[in-house]
Amino acid sequence: MGIFSRTRDIVAANFADLLEKAEDPAKMIRMIILEMEETLVEVRASAARTIADQKEMRRHISKLEQLQDSWTEKAELALSKDREDLAKAALVEKQKAADMAEQLKIEVKVLDDALRASEEDIAKLQKKLAKASGADVMLLSGAGGTGVDAVLDALIEAIGPAPDAIAPDDTDADEIEWSPL
Repeated sequence: MGIFSRTRDIVAANFADLLEKAEDPAKMIRMIILEMEETLVEVRASAARTIADQKEMRRHISKLEQLQDSWTEKAELALSKDREDLAKAALVEKQKAADMAEQLKIEVKVLDDALRASEEDIAKLQKKLAKASGADVMLLSGAGGTGVDAVLDALIEAIGPAPDAIAPDDTDADEIEWSPL
């Protein structure tokens, strides 16, 4: 038995002890579910704000593109009246509007990435919420043994085995030979 499996057993035992000492494990699970639901609402609200920001930025981009067209027309009109100074000024303003539009397009792309990340977070949180709700149902129904055992089984299932990268060494800590330096 390796050190990681021992550590996992100790954590599981301590968690089981905490659940037994708790007045109502079902209440704890419900509180965790409630907290997850509140977090889900917050993440969804954040995603909604991001979508609203994107729409607002796209409206600004559209107005800036119209402004560019307007400055182009003004530059052409100024050239037709032999006013190169006004035409140059109009083209400078057109470039400013184009630069602002380009900056907003970059910001929209950043918001797109943030929105995708939020959607992934929402999906993950919904999966965890479904698992926690399943543990709550198991606890209330008494499936899988006593309530504490069911919660502990759900916790161990959520933790899963140790990754291969940190797989426990088969060497027993008692068998290691210690030598003075």
